[in-house]
Order: sequence, then C-alpha cells, then structure tokens
Amino acid sequence: MESVTISEKQEKLEAVIIRFVGDSGDGMQLTGTQFSDTSAMFGNDVATFPNFPAEIRAPQGSLYGVSGFQVHIGSVQINTPGDEVDLLVAMNPAGLKTNLSSVKPGHTIIVDTDAFTKKNLTKALYESNPLEDGSLSNYRVIEVSMTSLSKEALKDVEGLDNKSITRSKNMFALGMVYWMYSRSLDYTIDFFNKKFKSKPEIIQANTKVLKAGYFFAETLELIPNSYSISPAKMEPGTYRIIMGNKATAWGFLAAAEKSGMELFLGTYPITPASDILHELVKHKHFGVKALQAEDEIAGITAAIGASFAGNLGITTTSGPGLALKGEALGLAMMIELPLVVVDVQRGGPSTGLPTKTEQSDLLQAMYGRNGESPVIVIASSTPANCFNFAYEAAKLTLEHMTPVVLLTDGYIANGSAPWKIKTVDDMPEIKTNKITEAPENWNPYDRDNDTLARKWAIPGTPGLEHRIGGLEKDKTTGNVSYVPENHEYMTKIRAEKIKRVQNYIPDLKAEFAQEGDLLVVGWGGTYGSLHSAVKQLNEEGYTNIGHAHFNYINPLPKNTDEIFKRYKKIVVCELNNGQFIQVLRSNLGEFTYSAFNKIQGLPFANLELIEKFKQLVK
Repeated sequence: MESVTISEKQEKLEAVIIRFVGDSGDGMQLTGTQFSDTSAMFGNDVATFPNFPAEIRAPQGSLYGVSGFQVHIGSVQINTPGDEVDLLVAMNPAGLKTNLSSVKPGHTIIVDTDAFTKKNLTKALYESNPLEDGSLSNYRVIEVSMTSLSKEALKDVEGLDNKSITRSKNMFALGMVYWMYSRSLDYTIDFFNKKFKSKPEIIQANTKVLKAGYFFAETLELIPNSYSISPAKMEPGTYRIIMGNKATAWGFLAAAEKSGMELFLGTYPITPASDILHELVKHKHFGVKALQAEDEIAGITAAIGASFAGNLGITTTSGPGLALKGEALGLAMMIELPLVVVDVQRGGPSTGLPTKTEQSDLLQAMYGRNGESPVIVIASSTPANCFNFAYEAAKLTLEHMTPVVLLTDGYIANGSAPWKIKTVDDMPEIKTNKITEAPENWNPYDRDNDTLARKWAIPGTPGLEHRIGGLEKDKTTGNVSYVPENHEYMTKIRAEKIKRVQNYIPDLKAEFAQEGDLLVVGWGGTYGSLHSAVKQLNEEGYTNIGHAHFNYINPLPKNTDEIFKRYKKIVVCELNNGQFIQVLRSNLGEFTYSAFNKIQGLPFANLELIEKFKQLVK
C-alpha cells in the first residue's frame, strides 16, 4: 500500500472542527466518516454529528436538501462535535448558504467552483455569486474546480461512466483535507480495497482522485503549511470509533452472552433506530434471532412472546413507534416479564423531523400507557455509553422482571466517538429470575423480598404451568381476579417494585463545583454539550457552577434531593419544551427550577449555554 509524505512544516493545533456539506448524493456522510475514522486510528479524540435531510433524495441544489457531516478532532478531550467550524468544505452554493453562519471569521472555506453555476445559485436563492460579490471577504476562501480536476485525474481510467466520475469529487475534497491536517491516506485506500473488491475500476478511480486532491492541496499557496494535531491522552486500552446505534446493539449482545440467554429482537424499521436492527442481524453466530415484523405492534408483541419463552426480548423504535407500542408495553408490565424497549428519539410530533434530534418522548416513556403502568426508564448520554446503558437495560429488566425503556436520540445514535473495547468478563454480573423446575409450594406471583420480582417460569416445564394475560391477576396464583382490594394491592406492588430499583442504581454525582450558586441539570444525550459549557466556565473562573446529569429517570437516584440542596439555583436544560422539569417537580416539589429549552432539531451550542449560565449567576 502506498503511503504519502507528511509535510515537515506544520502548525500545531489542539483541536479542529470541520464540516463537509453538499447535496445528499455528494457522499458527505462517507467523506466525514472516513476523516473521522482516520483521525481516530491516528489517536485523536473524536466526536461527530451527521446531519442529513429526511427525503431519500431531495432535489439537487435545494436548500433543504443539503447533507452535512461535522467532525471535531483533538489532542485534548472532545465531548461535542463543536459549534463554530474552522473549515467548511462546500460542494455547492446551497451548502455554502446554509452553513456559512457557522464558520469562524477569518477561517477557511473550500468550495467546488464547478458547482457555482447560474442554475445552482438560483436554486440556493443567491442574487449574485458569493465568490465574486465580496460577501466572503471575511473568510479565507479556497476556490477549486473539484469536478473538473476529478475528471482530469480519471481521463485514462477505463470502465467508468460520467456519473461515476463526477461522484468521485468528494474524494478530491477529502484528499485536500487530509493534506491540510497531516492525515495518512492509507486507511481510506484500504477501505476502498475492501468495500469495492469486486469493482477494481472503482478502487482505482477513488484512489486516484483522493491522491489528486492531496497533492493539489500541497501545491496551493493559500495553504502554505499543513496542520498537526497530536494523539490525545486517553486511558490505556484498545479503542475503536463507534456510532451510538452500533454501541447499543453490541451492549445487548454482551448482556445476552453474560446472562447465558439468547437475544430476540422483534422490530419494525424506523428512522433513526433501524441501524440497531441492521447491526444485530449480522450476529446470528451469537444466537441472535431477529424478526422484522409487519408493524410496530407485531414487533413488540413478538418480543413479549419470546420473553415468555425464556429469551431476552428487545424491541427498537422511535417516538411514533413508541406510541403504537404503548398497549403492549402495558401488557409486559402487567404480566411482569423482561422486555427492553429502545426509543431513539427524533423531532416530533407525528412524522415531525425524522432525521433530526430531540428529547420530546420522555413523558411518553414515563406515562404513555393506560392505567397505572410504571416502568423503568433510563437514558444513554454519549455514543460510546450507549453500550453501557443497553447492557444496563438488559440487566435491570432481567433482574427486576419489568420492562425497561432505554432512551437515546438521533444526535448520539448517529454520532460517533472512541469507545474502549470491553470483554464480557469486564461487565457486571446479571442474575436472572428464571426457574427450570418447580420449587415446593410454588406460585407464579410469589415475590423476592428485596426486589419484589416474581420468578420467571418457562412454559412447558412440568409443575410450572400458570395463567398469563392482560387481565388483572390474583396477587399469588396469577389467575384472573376482579376483587377490588386485590387490584389495588397489585397496582401498588408494581409501583413499589419500580421504586425499589433505586437500591440497585448508582447515586447521582455532581461534576465541577460540589456546591455553589448554580447547578446545571440535564439528562440523556445533552451530556457532552452541558459538560463542555460548565467546564469552560469553571476554567474562566466561574467555580461556583456544577453539573449533574441523569441517566436514571424512573426511578430517580436516591440522593437527588441531597445533591440539589447544595445549590442556590437549578437550571434544567432539555431539547424539548420542558419535560424532565415536570418529572423533577412531581418528585422533588420543594425546589425552584429555571428551564432552558431548545426545539430546533439541533443539539445545544456551547456559546448559547455559556451565555445562559452567566446570566443566571450574575
């Protein structure tokens, strides 16, 4: 494999934020992923944010059809994909127009001048060409005829049609950025050889254009030096860059292996959760059974049936699908069987913003069922810890014999970050309540004294025959019961079982100031943004601000009240219109909360958080 020479004259940077934007067919997701993976292989800490339209193929050149991929790499700890970008690569006028406001003044924009035709400028609602009218004078603009140069690089390659040649221009852009930030081409060339091993002409084309972009950047006077970003100092171990959805799937695989159970996924494809299904079906050799059902209801009921038969039953969805699964989730709660429901949240309501992020399903997860139907609710907070909380969801459902809703969101599910590879031996023990022979005087709803979990009797086992269903059941035998006092007892015992989970989850911890003027509170996928903002403020001298982040929502950690009492003010930050703040008020009524909410299909920006927190401590 051919390697490239890295320039000796380099400017060292701690971190850099790069955004690739273009039409949804321009390969921006692939370009960004390759740059991220290459940087991770080099040893940089990495965080990414893919952002693409909901349409399968939006009209070319349209403002709403822009697809983007942002990556933040550094030699320091990286917690978010970042706010303002240091480098914008815009493959067309629409990409430039919709992303220009995110570029730091004085920083670099690379554009494909071949795309700046009168037709494309009109589609992007430009009245004049921004490359000519002086509107970009505040930036360092590098104009490159990427399409033409890609065609020139491939003029001697046989077997390629014009469409394939044009589509390779994203590799020209990637080659340029590789040179600018001292990245090796080897990882991407190896990717070509594996991905297109049956199409040698595609391997040759992409490799030639990648190198053409790299060496073109080397000749540009506008980029006299390349930049160097050293590897990050990370905890020793073996790492790989991983997306949140893949980490979720792997967490379930680890839980099944640790518990000695077979995993059953009953699901229906929905953005942005489908990648969990795509990943799990690759692992039949681990005993995974996956059913792509005809609808959301069939998916969850199949998982309940598999759980009844002794499997680790899982179903995955997003907000609209969670609404459809509500009745069956109530059934699993009623019959007290293990079940994990993964909700990868997206913008709502209804179809809403399918490819954008939001945290607006929390109240649905908490209360979106008829009757008194409490379930365990937990939330992942980073792409990497989706693994941990998928494992934790499986552990909790198996040990407490009640459904668990695991909330992630489009931001962390599609984002990626370095993940320290774990072995099953590293993971905590999972104890199941499964019994394979009848104890003396056994009854289906006899309960453990500590957890209140009932035993998991597998059908077909002699002596363990019992009735099961959605009708209220006798507190001991499980037979149908309409006795008023029994119904009240069962309602309260199921709620108490959820409350006692507090004894088996970690205490809430505050970061930075352990007491002071302001506690910043968040939950789920906003962790990186809130952590980064509070960290920066502490470094600026605001040492009276702390941060407490929730992964366990129902029940809340036992010491939540104790932590909150240490601070004069509490601000709850959410990507919704204020749902977690309602949960806190109903559980911890004595505190006064401020709310900071954002409902734009985008994560919090560092600058907007810092401005808000400074206002609150003035």
